[in-house]
Amino acid sequence: MARKSKKKAAQKGKEFYENPEVLAKQISKTEEFIAANKIWALWIGGLVAVAITAFFVYQYYINNQNKLAQADMFQAVFYFEHDSLDLALNGDGNNYGFKDIMDEYPGTDAANLANYYTGVIHLKKGNYKVAILYFEDFKSSDLLIQARAYSLTGDAYMEQGEFENAVNYYEKAADYHHNKYFSPIYLMKAAIAWEKLEELENAKGCYEEIVTDYKESTEYQAALKEKARLEAMLAS
Repeated sequence: MARKSKKKAAQKGKEFYENPEVLAKQISKTEEFIAANKIWALWIGGLVAVAITAFFVYQYYINNQNKLAQADMFQAVFYFEHDSLDLALNGDGNNYGFKDIMDEYPGTDAANLANYYTGVIHLKKGNYKVAILYFEDFKSSDLLIQARAYSLTGDAYMEQGEFENAVNYYEKAADYHHNKYFSPIYLMKAAIAWEKLEELENAKGCYEEIVTDYKESTEYQAALKEKARLEAMLAS
């Protein structure tokens, strides 16, 4: 019955489109509706046009701003790489620091990256709570740097003795685009945090994952040794 009903509906729809008189009447009704609601139609159309224009103008603006921001951030990155952290953060009077980039170019990729650098600087300075705030403001689709930000957030929590939060971020880092180069490192950190929480089974699980999934990693031998140690402790 269902197939028959659909077929009839389809035939009815076909008759509608193939019948010039019916089609003409429908077009006429549509034109009458638009005429009767001309102001509304123009208003809605205007809003759509404004929204589309605003989107492209914003994209053009952001792209230009990002180019300027990247150029202005060059010196700050140079200072950061040479461990001149205060100059990297605050600028040198002639060149912008990361704080200036975030203030002057909000919404750009450069400002987003400045959050990451600023978080690292505060982590190095021992300002762990502040570092966490900047890392949380940083978002990236890059498979390496986003995982790194998660791991550094875990480091900040570890330094404060907040081991459960540390575990969450280390495991988040390890699970973000799994790879044999960095995932094992983050799993090792997670295992240490689990041990701090006296959750030995969970710690062993991290080592087991390295042993099972990352045999070619430099962490493999250490994970194998730590796994055996925890198995002995759990068996005693």
